[in-house]
Amino acid sequence: MPGPDVTVIIAAYNAMPYVTRSVGSVLRQSLGAERIELIAVDDGSTDGTAAELDRLAERAPLMRVIHQPNSGGPAGPRNLGLDRATGRYVFFLDADDHLGPEALERMVAAADENGSDVVLGRIVGEGGRRAPGSMFRRNQPRTDVFSSRVYWTLNPMKLFRRELIDRLGLRFDAGLSIGEDQPFVATAYLEAAAISVVADYDCLYWVAREDGNNITAQEHGARMRIGLFRKMTELVAGHTPAGPGRDALLHRHYAVELRDAVLQLSREPQRETQEKLLCELADLVALHWSEGLAARLPAVVRLRCHLVRHRLLDELLTLVHWELDRGAASYGITTLAATAAAGPEIQVEDGRAYALYPYFRDSTLSIPDDCYDITAELPVRHRVEAAGINATGLRLAGHARIHRISTRDVTTELVLRKRGSDTERRLPVHHTPTPGLGADEDGGRYDYGTAGFDVTVGLASLTPGIWDLSLAVGAQGIVKEARLGSSRAESVTTATTTLVTGAGTAAALFTTKPYGNLSLDVGETRHRVRPHLRVTGAAWSAESPGTLIVKGRCSLADWPAGTLTITAEGPDGAPEHTPVEPSPSDGTFTARIPCTTPGERELTLRLTTATGKWSVPVPPQPSLKPARWRRLGLPWYAKPVPGREALTLRTGRVDLLKAARRRLTQR
Repeated sequence: MPGPDVTVIIAAYNAMPYVTRSVGSVLRQSLGAERIELIAVDDGSTDGTAAELDRLAERAPLMRVIHQPNSGGPAGPRNLGLDRATGRYVFFLDADDHLGPEALERMVAAADENGSDVVLGRIVGEGGRRAPGSMFRRNQPRTDVFSSRVYWTLNPMKLFRRELIDRLGLRFDAGLSIGEDQPFVATAYLEAAAISVVADYDCLYWVAREDGNNITAQEHGARMRIGLFRKMTELVAGHTPAGPGRDALLHRHYAVELRDAVLQLSREPQRETQEKLLCELADLVALHWSEGLAARLPAVVRLRCHLVRHRLLDELLTLVHWELDRGAASYGITTLAATAAAGPEIQVEDGRAYALYPYFRDSTLSIPDDCYDITAELPVRHRVEAAGINATGLRLAGHARIHRISTRDVTTELVLRKRGSDTERRLPVHHTPTPGLGADEDGGRYDYGTAGFDVTVGLASLTPGIWDLSLAVGAQGIVKEARLGSSRAESVTTATTTLVTGAGTAAALFTTKPYGNLSLDVGETRHRVRPHLRVTGAAWSAESPGTLIVKGRCSLADWPAGTLTITAEGPDGAPEHTPVEPSPSDGTFTARIPCTTPGERELTLRLTTATGKWSVPVPPQPSLKPARWRRLGLPWYAKPVPGREALTLRTGRVDLLKAARRRLTQR
């Protein structure tokens, strides 16, 4: 009998009443109980958790409970569970948290389909707990730590391939009372053949306990925090060469672990201890410091690192208290304060924005302005309210602003960049008023009353290719660029709009995946005109003998008037064009084709302009019989010619003598 697909390991210590829901969420998984092994390790609980686990196990054959004396942290119980695991995959679940019903089924499917060694399922906070979100913006079948944000979540509540764990000999570091999961997860990430992200389903519910006893919420001394910072920076340096890749991973630890270490340092009661720890921390920060790393860090982190590296204890403590006073929030469980961070005042100068953190341009310290420069951190907030394309041009309207920069001296431009080349076009927009925009943000400190834009692009000015659309949003000398379209009004469709311009150029406005940004295809680089031309059938008119009724549809958004026809063309003589006027509501049409010219005529649906021609054949109609009628008292006929790729009619006047002879012969 094959073993289980997943071993779920729950390390439990004084987890009542949460553990009941946690275990129940595993037993009710859509993956099926027969495919799950559940190992719950009671770590010396004193609140009834042990008895509750035993009670639950009596009803679940694949659940095993192990009891042990308290080990002081989750590392020991998790390691014990790993020693007993037999599943192809392992999932670690905290006793406080619980799974969505389809979580394991979806994560196992992702791992099996993509050969992934680690699978992240989307985490959602419950009870006020802050959950990581940047890595869950879209599904990622195969990714790694350098091309995604997965490294920013180092908790172990993920699906791991057990073969990877066994091959690497991975175990949780029992010597760490905080962050014991980080070396385990980081190593698995770095050694994984592939990492998958399941972002379209709530896999894990991360619960904030009412008693505040989530382990991440508990304070740990500066020594432990510094030890974790040292261990993780050493691990990253040992696995990655110096350069952008290493800097990308160190960013996480300089932004999070270093900040938490500094916070705990500020709480040390003895000045002498603070000074000693600061010297130790300064050496660690300097060890892997580089310009590339500094360029990745937010300004406040650069400032914190500067104060640490230069051993400026009093100034560092001032910065910590300045952040605490403004409700700076930690990653995950709130460590510094429970409220969202309030931004500092901003000084705009020479096209740069500086946050007025403590000691800005203090002449006695000479801290570089770079430690206060937040220009790169200011997001562009934009929304498309109208986007339309017709035979003459593309019109876009909406609003865009740089957050926390009032819209004075606005210089916003539309930027069109041609893919695969250095070609770009910049068009000034018409600035429109947006009274009250953003008034509910930042205490109303910033005025975004001139953030509106309206611009029209003449399609004739663009050469063939794919043109990506961006806004260069400018105010007070600061210019920030953002791709346009991901934020849009409900009235703005995401469907591709294809047309043919008055000059005969094909163009299409479409949205890119996965973010929904707007791009323009000029000249059928990707979006062809021909699939929009379709003939659905042909039959003889019952009311008008000798007239063929052709039905079809043109799904183009626009085309030059009079250029769409049903064309009857033979080997001799000029083609005969019957204009087609589709319904404006759905593009369907009915064309009446009189058969008046003797000879063979092939029928096609054509769109013909001065610079282009697109056609699709009227398909052969197996059920179409020959037609006979009289014109000016004489008999005429039209019949399909067999074996042709397009419907071809042979039309002519009946030869009465030949017809009489044929009848006599048949007698």
